[in-house]
Amino acid sequence: MARGMSKEARQGLITVSPALIYALLLLAVPLLTIVMFSFWTQNFLTIDRTFTLENYREALTDPLYRALMLRSLRIAASVTAVTVVLAFPIAYFISFHVRPEKKALWLFLITIPFWTSYLIRIFLWRVILAYDGPINGTLIGLGFIEEPLSFILYNANAVVITLAHAFAPFAILPIFVSLEKIDRSLLEAAKDLGEATAMTFLRVTLPLAMPGVLAAVLIVSIPTVGDYVTPRLVGGSGGTMIANMIYVQIFDLSNRPMGATLAVFAMAWVTITLAWGILHIRFWVHLNDRVGGGLAGLGLAGSAAVVDIGILWWVLKNGDAYFGPAGTLGVMALIMAGGAIAIAVFLPKGRWGI
Repeated sequence: MARGMSKEARQGLITVSPALIYALLLLAVPLLTIVMFSFWTQNFLTIDRTFTLENYREALTDPLYRALMLRSLRIAASVTAVTVVLAFPIAYFISFHVRPEKKALWLFLITIPFWTSYLIRIFLWRVILAYDGPINGTLIGLGFIEEPLSFILYNANAVVITLAHAFAPFAILPIFVSLEKIDRSLLEAAKDLGEATAMTFLRVTLPLAMPGVLAAVLIVSIPTVGDYVTPRLVGGSGGTMIANMIYVQIFDLSNRPMGATLAVFAMAWVTITLAWGILHIRFWVHLNDRVGGGLAGLGLAGSAAVVDIGILWWVLKNGDAYFGPAGTLGVMALIMAGGAIAIAVFLPKGRWGI
């Protein structure tokens, strides 16, 4: 193969080989090992390497695993939405309203939370959200409430708040980079053509910044699903996620094949969900553009979104009666993956870069 390459190609291969070997050894091989474990069984400390799909059958039919997976996806979606929505104004302010010589200082300040341990930050939020913490104490002292708020700790809300703070820098930085790449002359041209400030933002700034927004969504949502420390410390029983069950299966129950199966199960559903979401946004934006935008475009895109989400919701709620527990998840995966593939094949990227 090397003899058939040009000199530049061989030099490029030599340059990337260390990183490629590193990725294969420390990323691909462990991932393949997890997949192999998912097809085995374990009896106490003995691994039975006989190929079986029993673990997947249990993962697909057990209502506990499905409930934890759905809760994990719901928490990840909430964390992603909160983080990106709050991160965009900060990135926008730094990019458009901070003098160039001060931008490095602002970015430096954003990274300050990384100076402390992740565990310390979680424990600090545990103190802040506690029944006798500063939030409840201040509200009681001001007379707004008579007893401590019970919905801000040891539930999914506490997990969302803590993770949104932890992943905020990961969302701010890619959005800031996309905003910095926008040609300011395009904004000036929009104003010269009589476009209002709000519409300039919606039609020029936001579409051009969408690659950074998508990067932020991926960077935040993927690790959020796999986080188990935060739910364990501040989530309580109402904030337990699929990663906590994976930990229990592997370390507490000594059932590594089942833990590996749940890990593969989680990876597959995260991939399908993200692909469905991103590509359906492309479809909804395409519908909006086809009718010229405005209220008509928003109405059409919103109606399509309601129909798409409603179909999945109906299958999730009523599918067990028609397809069984495993069949329901299979039908949902088929609808989501099939729709995403059809949009990717037949619908090119639009002006939003999706």
